[in-house]
Amino acid sequence: MRQLVVLLPPSEGKALGGRGRFALRSGSFRTLGGSRREVAEALGAAARGRGAAKLFGVGGDALVRAISVSSGVAGSRVLPAHERYTGVMWQHLDPSTLPIAARARADDGGVVVSGLLGLVAFTDPVPDYRCKMGAILPPIGKLSRWWRPQLTEVLAGRLDGATVVDLLPNEHADALDRAVLADAARRYVRVEFTRGGGAAAGHAAKAAKGLAARAILRAPSSRLEQALEGFRVEPGTPIGAWAFAGTEEDGPVTTVRIATT
Repeated sequence: MRQLVVLLPPSEGKALGGRGRFALRSGSFRTLGGSRREVAEALGAAARGRGAAKLFGVGGDALVRAISVSSGVAGSRVLPAHERYTGVMWQHLDPSTLPIAARARADDGGVVVSGLLGLVAFTDPVPDYRCKMGAILPPIGKLSRWWRPQLTEVLAGRLDGATVVDLLPNEHADALDRAVLADAARRYVRVEFTRGGGAAAGHAAKAAKGLAARAILRAPSSRLEQALEGFRVEPGTPIGAWAFAGTEEDGPVTTVRIATT
């Protein structure tokens, strides 16, 4: 039985290259293949349109790359999710240096919520792409809203009483119905990162989130509370000081706050 599921965001930063060829019906969530095809086709059409710069939010060489990788997702080269994503959170999670037991938990229960692919397991093949969960793609509309019913159903069917730790930013959390998932889980824990006074923590929160994900994966599921309550980033680090700041119960969802100190 799966004991722990950790919901992780993807990143805009991605490693180049890869091997093999991407198939839309591949990986742990291959039943989403038909939906992935719809998104990939809509993304490809939008990438070739006049609004590509606005869609991707970049210009110059970055826009050229975004258009290229988004125009032909199927058949492109792949890397495992934990190698493909290279953003700040993933750098601080540092999957390649996880201890053996922590890496086994990540391989078994790490799930990325992706605008293009829907759900991706830690070791699933992932192509290079650029597709925000908050993007609006004709004729689909806003991706988070479009994905929400099917991602909730598919993920709920795989929880089997597991403890869920949700590290998703709001944009990606909108693609899931937490109440439904909490009913399917043994426990549902939402982790939020804030500055003093409750303000959004910004870029530094991504680094803190990666360190927290690492601590969660290193702790046995029976000691999850201790791992979160004992989480601390000492003063003087490049990302500042962070520490556990309390919990709040909202029905079946427990919110754990980690704040700058």
